[in-house]
Amino acid sequence: MSNLQFLWFILVGVLFSGFFFLEGFDFGVGMTIKSLAQTRAERDVVIHTIGPHWDANEVWLITAGGAMFASFPMWYASLFSGFYLVLLLILVALIMRGVSFEFRSRMESEAGRNFWEWAAAIGSGCAAFLFGMMFTALVKGMPIDANGNMTAHFTDYVNLFSLVGGVAVTLLCYLHGLNFIRLKTTGNLRERAQQWAKPLYWVLFAGEVVFAILLYFNTDFFAKKPISTLILVVALVVLTALATYGVYGKHEWLSFISSGLSLIDVVVLLFNGLFPRVMVANNAANSILIKDASNSPYTLHLMTVISLTVLPIMLIYFIWSYWVFYKRLAS
Repeated sequence: MSNLQFLWFILVGVLFSGFFFLEGFDFGVGMTIKSLAQTRAERDVVIHTIGPHWDANEVWLITAGGAMFASFPMWYASLFSGFYLVLLLILVALIMRGVSFEFRSRMESEAGRNFWEWAAAIGSGCAAFLFGMMFTALVKGMPIDANGNMTAHFTDYVNLFSLVGGVAVTLLCYLHGLNFIRLKTTGNLRERAQQWAKPLYWVLFAGEVVFAILLYFNTDFFAKKPISTLILVVALVVLTALATYGVYGKHEWLSFISSGLSLIDVVVLLFNGLFPRVMVANNAANSILIKDASNSPYTLHLMTVISLTVLPIMLIYFIWSYWVFYKRLAS
């Protein structure tokens, strides 16, 4: 494995981490439209908290997919063909969620607004759940042949481990969204978000214990990388504890940063367990390795130069956009 191959494996992980940190609270806020918010005015405020950001945050996912395609075409081909139906459902959920914000604002009837509010809430929840389920199934291992082709059945995608992973990611996103609402709103909505987060964090603690147990029995993470896996699992619990402390102590930034870092920790945990593979096969001999899945050295070098040029511009734009819209919204 070359340094460039290792670098691009890390960069793909960084892009997915950025996506889940930023889009994670978008998913969470979307789910609260029909749960936390109780009046039309509150639903307007909830949607406005992510209005300037949600579409830009999805660029991280597009960039991650593009980087995977360009740097690891075999990984891209195996993942996107093997998980075609799951990714199709994710795409439908993202489309439903995306168009719902625009269509809701143009509806004159209450029934029309209600329909698109449910579309936003369901689309956000389904996208978060399906992402969690897909990545959990990915690290469990899939039926991949020697050519990298995946021939999976329903239970390869949907099983206890993947369902728990999907629920865990959905709950993490929902809590991340509640913490974002606490940062961006005032009044009853802000207080209600805090009250809702308190019991949900105890549910999350229980879920993390179940996930850790299933991770031990369904993957080779603890067998092949016991120290780093244990550190990352403990870090997840510590970050959840910090977020819980922030909720009870009304430390909003602490809760928000901790919940976002929890999502990043999950991504790092999965990429750490994958390394030096990009796809885990049920037959270990058929697992796809980084060194076999990558593009040519020239392509990786060219991509590195382009990324180092474009990345600072993108980061400056993101920082600027959040600075411009940093003020709280009254509910």
